[in-house]
Amino acid sequence: MEEIYKKLREQALEARKKSYCAYSHYAVGAALLDGDNEITLGCNIENASYGATNCAERTAFFKAVSEGKRNFKAIAIAGGKEGEEPVDYAYPCGICRQVMREFCSVKEFKVFVVKSVDEYEEYILEELLPKSFGPENL
Repeated sequence: MEEIYKKLREQALEARKKSYCAYSHYAVGAALLDGDNEITLGCNIENASYGATNCAERTAFFKAVSEGKRNFKAIAIAGGKEGEEPVDYAYPCGICRQVMREFCSVKEFKVFVVKSVDEYEEYILEELLPKSFGPENL
């Protein structure tokens, strides 16, 4: 499984290159691993109307879900100043964490925040979103 996670981290770094970050100049890439070990990529897509901006993590999730995927294992996220290698970790925002919560097990879903393929932090979703509200609460 470690080879798949390494590829996931590599793909998150590659996805950053597709970012449309014309306003913040902060490029983010995400690579989402599904239950079939397929990877869906996402990047942040900004808009002059800031509320219409979409994060890389949600882009990856929405692409995957729109293709019928519902079972997810992990996501890798890499972010930093456009045109430069990441120098810090880019943690998912609250809205992205809630979207993850909708589709993922809080105790099993892995979140990798990545500076490079070999420099990363690993969490389970519950660590990033404790005492969360999800579909089973309805």
